[in-house]
Amino acid sequence: MVLGDLNVKPGQAWEYCPREAFRRVTKILKDEFDLVVNAGFEIEFFLLKSTMREGKEEWIQFDSSPYGCSSAFDVASPILREVTYALHSMGIPVEQLHVETGKGQFELVLGHTICTKAADNLVYTREAVRAIARKHGLLATFIPKYTLDDVGSGCHVHLSLWQNGQNVFMSSDESSKYGISTLGKEFMAGILHHLPSILPFVAPLPISYDRLNPTTWGSYLLWGNENRNAPLRTCSPGIPGGLVSNFEFKPFDGTANPYLGLAATIAAGIDGLRRHLSLPEPIDIDPNLDNLQRLPKSLSESLEALHKTDFFDEFIGQKLLTIIEAIGKAEIDQYSKNKDAYKQLIHRY
Repeated sequence: MVLGDLNVKPGQAWEYCPREAFRRVTKILKDEFDLVVNAGFEIEFFLLKSTMREGKEEWIQFDSSPYGCSSAFDVASPILREVTYALHSMGIPVEQLHVETGKGQFELVLGHTICTKAADNLVYTREAVRAIARKHGLLATFIPKYTLDDVGSGCHVHLSLWQNGQNVFMSSDESSKYGISTLGKEFMAGILHHLPSILPFVAPLPISYDRLNPTTWGSYLLWGNENRNAPLRTCSPGIPGGLVSNFEFKPFDGTANPYLGLAATIAAGIDGLRRHLSLPEPIDIDPNLDNLQRLPKSLSESLEALHKTDFFDEFIGQKLLTIIEAIGKAEIDQYSKNKDAYKQLIHRY
């Protein structure tokens, strides 16, 4: 498999190319602030097996083991081992592979790297997982909600800021508030400020919003320190002194184009840096217990938030934004006319 760019002619990028839009955003960040973003994805997916019911093929969960159960690994080990070997052969680091909460659900955690490469690694990983599952007669799906009565699948991404090989998202002073640098706080503040209009890029289907609801994680406009209920949360794995190395962005799901999703997220961070936005106080309680602002509850609402702002024009480009909005509206129309259309998504994602 080879990834390519969309060009009008050699040396002239097509204005609808997602990878080109992403590179443009990363160049702005580098040129204006001498910063690069490192990213690492947590990829959740279900393994499904085929069965016949009343003469029709159905896809059901491959396994019913609970979270972290070794028996799920026993059954799926031929597939998971082959996936791990394939990713290593492509130079894609796998930091963790474990059984998730859903029935037949697993999570792959990829090592962090420069964000442009991380996006490529995500595409390669999705393709490898699906191809190897097919080889074993199964179907792997990354859709955000396979069944409404089970947990959803996300594609959480961890982000950090780097300058001259040093993590500058993390504060250099243990006494700093939240353990985050000024750059890091401004970058996060930009993302939090634009979060409603970022959602069409990272949660692009109507079914995406069945995952982003108060009964699960990440449905309120807030950030938290190690608060898994927050759409943005800071993380300090193994770092002393209360310092923080990265933050997790949870709304990202497995149907998102990683180039557009990261482009929109980083663009929002750039706005925070440009305007020196202030990061509000963290919320470290269950947001359902407080009177907090909900994020858009549907793709329609998030598209409306995107339509009301011209902020992304500079970064994504007006023509590409018009297409993104049109595709989102077409998805809404498709599923409003056919309530069972989501069942076919397992063959697309």
